[in-house]
Amino acid sequence: MNDVDPLLPAVAFAELGRIKFSETDFSGVLSRVAGSATRAVPGADQVSITLVGAGGAHTAAFTGELALMLDEAQYEQGHGPCLLAAAATTTVHVVDMAAESRWPDWAGQALASGARSSLSIGLPMYESVTGALNLYSTRPDAFRADAVTLAETFGDYAAVAMTNAHLYDTQMTLAQHMQAAMKSRAVIEQAKGIIMSERRCTADEAFAILAKISQHSNRRLRDVAAALVARTAPIQKL
Repeated sequence: MNDVDPLLPAVAFAELGRIKFSETDFSGVLSRVAGSATRAVPGADQVSITLVGAGGAHTAAFTGELALMLDEAQYEQGHGPCLLAAAATTTVHVVDMAAESRWPDWAGQALASGARSSLSIGLPMYESVTGALNLYSTRPDAFRADAVTLAETFGDYAAVAMTNAHLYDTQMTLAQHMQAAMKSRAVIEQAKGIIMSERRCTADEAFAILAKISQHSNRRLRDVAAALVARTAPIQKL
């Protein structure tokens, strides 16, 4: 039974819109989405988020072990409401596990575990990734028409927040890679300058020397250059 404080829909939507991506990561955003859905959608006892990509399906966030177990049972069997919702970007409603005939084996596991109904909302995601917001209840017919509509609206807001978080993480990763590349280039240029000064050679010849050392020592070119710069720095300060 869901014993968390309920959250008004307008407040839940506003919370999703106020997420500061600079203060959390993609996983943190997913956890907040799942937690808000548990509080905002009537009937939801536990919530999970399924992501399906090139590597298959996995549960990226969940509010309880029951939700995780029911998701993973679907992944193992290769079918189920969350996988259908993600694949078709649609809503899949299991009103009563005891009467569910589309996935009888999975429904039987759900019943044995204490789940009586479920609702999976397909999430329009990004690139080749699909997803689903999964809500589970310990009561049959827990998700009435108004709850289904609310969950679908919540899913739209959640998809925007999740996609923006992914884009932010991607941009930050790209920026970090660019900064690392610039630092690598700078230290390699420093090392080339040291070699050119010591050996009275050209820039191309200095680079060839660094590359040869890198190959023979099985170390990255940047690491070879950084070691040379670090070794030379104290001498230059004298």
